[in-house]
Amino acid sequence: MLKKIIFSIICLLCLSNSTLAQISKAGKWAIEAYSAYGFIEPNITYQKVDGLEMKLDVYRPKVKNPKPLPTLIFIHGGGWRAGTKESYSLRVLPWLEKGWNVVNVEYRVTSQAKAPAAVEDCRCALRWVIENAEKYSFDKEKIVVSGQSAGGHLALMTGMAAKETAFDTNCKGVETKVAAIVNWFGITDVGDLLQGKNKTEFASNWISKERFDQLDLIKLVSPLTYIQAGLPPIITIHGDADPLVPYSHAVRLHEGLEKAKVPSQLFTVKKGDHGDFSVKDSIEAYKAIFKFLKKHGI
Repeated sequence: MLKKIIFSIICLLCLSNSTLAQISKAGKWAIEAYSAYGFIEPNITYQKVDGLEMKLDVYRPKVKNPKPLPTLIFIHGGGWRAGTKESYSLRVLPWLEKGWNVVNVEYRVTSQAKAPAAVEDCRCALRWVIENAEKYSFDKEKIVVSGQSAGGHLALMTGMAAKETAFDTNCKGVETKVAAIVNWFGITDVGDLLQGKNKTEFASNWISKERFDQLDLIKLVSPLTYIQAGLPPIITIHGDADPLVPYSHAVRLHEGLEKAKVPSQLFTVKKGDHGDFSVKDSIEAYKAIFKFLKKHGI
């Protein structure tokens, strides 16, 4: 899919001047994005575990001797059981437009390993970014982690559970920290999705039914567990009609963060479902995100 995207942008560059004058604003931006970034550095192995090589892609501006830039770590969704970093590659375009570096991460899905493997992987990816900051011009003081749905959950876990050593089995090293978290409709209470009216198959599979009674594990992988003073600023985008991840997950997170005096914002998409937001709502969400980050010095 990534190759198709790059090919499409190259085709735009082949257009004549007269044709360029007629293309859309988005089309012109695509050309500018290509000119600024060129090709990405794909499939870098950030860890090896259980015979698997976990990979990430790095997007960074095409300039000589680049200065350290704000860097987004993006984590794809898919209920911990599906999705790929490539399938979510277009999600990073607003960050490229802002001139950021982007690190697009894959992790072990349910068919490869159960919980908490995905959390462990994303923590390792963050550690890789910090340890390779000089090589890739990542600004270690301005690392933002983001994701959608299960990716939102993993972004929260990556940024909120920085002191939880239980996730450091596969990669130990530098202290992990982020400057902010951008949570797109992520799960905040895994236990809520294992039983009752909000029960989902993807959460049951990730935990596995034979471990439903392991309350310590369920608590360990739930972002609500880690609400405490001193966390990085967190902005959450969530539709109030989400059929997969209840809107209450966002509300409970936001209320808990405010009580702990952690900078937090909840951007509610009215009548929004599970991420299939209108263009208008998406634009407003990104405006809110970048305003929130600027407010907090990022």
